[in-house]
Amino acid sequence: MNTPRSAAIERTTLETKVSVKLDLDGTGQGGFATGVPFLDHMLDQVARHGMVDLDVRAEGDLHIDAHHTVEDIGITLGQALAQAVGDKRGIRRYGHAYVPLDEALSRVVIDLSGRPGLEFHVPFTRARIGEFDADLFREFFQGLVNHAGMTLHIDNLRGINAHHQAETVFKAFGRALRMAVEADPRATGSVPSTKGSL
Repeated sequence: MNTPRSAAIERTTLETKVSVKLDLDGTGQGGFATGVPFLDHMLDQVARHGMVDLDVRAEGDLHIDAHHTVEDIGITLGQALAQAVGDKRGIRRYGHAYVPLDEALSRVVIDLSGRPGLEFHVPFTRARIGEFDADLFREFFQGLVNHAGMTLHIDNLRGINAHHQAETVFKAFGRALRMAVEADPRATGSVPSTKGSL
């Protein structure tokens, strides 16, 4: 697995302009300027705990609300992930992680299956985290899985503080992604599927 596993994607619509740079074999470096500070904080968790280098820039119609920006960042990150992971030859394909933060605990399970599917079970204890609408996290992950071709199960198992709930989700997503994309030393370059392709 010596070929670069990176991508740079730009997505422009009438509502947003998003650019994502992703290196799956990075060191956890991140750069974020989305206009949505809490999302920047969450994306930084993915980079640091996933040990991927991630740079996300966005301009969106935030004068309306953050919905289009958050969703389009998820879409663009999904496109970058699909490009960076390539044909998935020699990777583990599956990843999972449990991550606690004080009273909160979340579990994330990933299958880089080529099939988009999201199970999102996060009973946030309040609707807003600072200025951020917690409903938008589902939109972010739905956009991501649709364009990454990923099956993703997210469960917040417990939590009282909504900030902690969100942070455990994104940390666990980073850790699970790190596992799923890493090289499987026993795979000898094969595609991890009985179909022969993913």
